[in-house]
Amino acid sequence: MTSTIRRIAGALAIVGALNWGLVAIARFDLVAEIFGMGFGETNAATRVIYGLVGIAGVVLAATLAMPDRAPEGGQRVRAAAATHRDATASR
Repeated sequence: MTSTIRRIAGALAIVGALNWGLVAIARFDLVAEIFGMGFGETNAATRVIYGLVGIAGVVLAATLAMPDRAPEGGQRVRAAAATHRDATASR
């Protein structure tokens, strides 16, 4: 998954988390307010935002389930080779 997708998903997840925090603490729905709606009201625009936040959550959950992969440029391979070289040099 590209870092751009992860960044967009992260930004949307932050928007969703902040909105839910405001709902819990102040009974204020920022997304609804931005689109001229009252607390608990929705329209097509707010549902799109809520849907995107939900998709972002799925994307981020999928990245947690993915196994770690080597960083670009083979840094993990170079580090493993250096560890092996150091271990064999000390014999």
